[in-house]
Amino acid sequence: MSPRAASLRSTRTLSMLNFSLADVRDGLGPFLGIYLVGLGWAPDEIGFVMTVAGLASLLATTPAGMLADATRFKRLLVVVCALLVAVVNLVLLLWPQTWLIAFSQIATGVAAAAIGPAILSLTLGLVGQSGLAHQLGQNQAYNHAGNATAAVLAALAGYVYGVEAVFYLMALMAIVTVLLVLMIRPEEIDYDEARGLDKTSHQSESIVNVFRRHPMLLVVGATLLLFHLGNAAMLPLLGQRVAANEVMNPAVYTAGTVVIAQMTMIPMALLAAWYSHKNGYWLLFLIALVVLPIRGVIAATVPGLWTVIPVQMLDGIGAGLLGVATPGIVAQILRGTGRVNMGLGAVMTIQGIGAALSASYAGVIANWLSYEAAFLALAGVAALAVVVWLLLFDRSVSSSAFHGVAR
Repeated sequence: MSPRAASLRSTRTLSMLNFSLADVRDGLGPFLGIYLVGLGWAPDEIGFVMTVAGLASLLATTPAGMLADATRFKRLLVVVCALLVAVVNLVLLLWPQTWLIAFSQIATGVAAAAIGPAILSLTLGLVGQSGLAHQLGQNQAYNHAGNATAAVLAALAGYVYGVEAVFYLMALMAIVTVLLVLMIRPEEIDYDEARGLDKTSHQSESIVNVFRRHPMLLVVGATLLLFHLGNAAMLPLLGQRVAANEVMNPAVYTAGTVVIAQMTMIPMALLAAWYSHKNGYWLLFLIALVVLPIRGVIAATVPGLWTVIPVQMLDGIGAGLLGVATPGIVAQILRGTGRVNMGLGAVMTIQGIGAALSASYAGVIANWLSYEAAFLALAGVAALAVVVWLLLFDRSVSSSAFHGVAR
């Protein structure tokens, strides 16, 4: 069937699915650091357990992308991941032993690795390449709105009942996710489109060929590795600094940081979808990369709680643009290969190296020097991502690949 035959019900449900997944895909996120501070953990210990989650995600992302390409049970894949995250984190709450905390983060990392390619696969299967930029913008806008809503609810629950309430909120959103997945009509998913095959390609390329013939995929991965090495620990570190200094309720503060960022991401995601439809993704990447070093310097050098506003608005700009640009540019580069979701998984694997190391990198510096030194160290790494993008990525790849879809 044509991907354009997908009903409005299925595409709207896909958008709402991204809303509910916002509180599931990343697990406890920054609230984990606050919870562990309350249990008496040091910054470097928290960094190491977050690194465990990152490494688990790192190992699972490429196989998860291959699974998303191969399986016709794409809806079931999302359901299993959502329920897994909810269950293991409830177990963590009830029995907060070190080995269970580590196990819960491994499971969360694996689930997060699978959800990204699964959602891209469903999106391509429903709307095809021609509708991808628009639907990616919708997906990300709803996802960021879901993050902001979940953060507000978490703040209210955390203020009244303590940070433990966040665990139960995540379980509730997992149930909503399952119900929404079941509302997407499986007969409307084009399974060839879902893995990047088109009318000119009849079978998937070999994995070796994908990397040999499409080197810009590796440049995207290397750039995002440096970006996430500088980015992943920044928000958790902000929350930990407040919790350690006992300046205000850390659950409320962390929720505020999330809300500011997510509300900025919504218009940025829609803007990215509009811009990329005519111009490709190169400039979107560059802007997202440039704002991160600025964010780190502000976090390190501007004192006071109000620093969170510019810091998290910059986070919203970067993440809002990359949320659309990353799957979009991978789908463009690998169009016709039948390996789009594997390619996204590979990029997530490479960037996962940076994300996995970020918490430990920043945690050690914060523990031995200061939180301010850690923010500057994160900003320095992020600046390298800008250099790599400017020197190595062939911007004509994004533009030419896009216009090939537009025709």
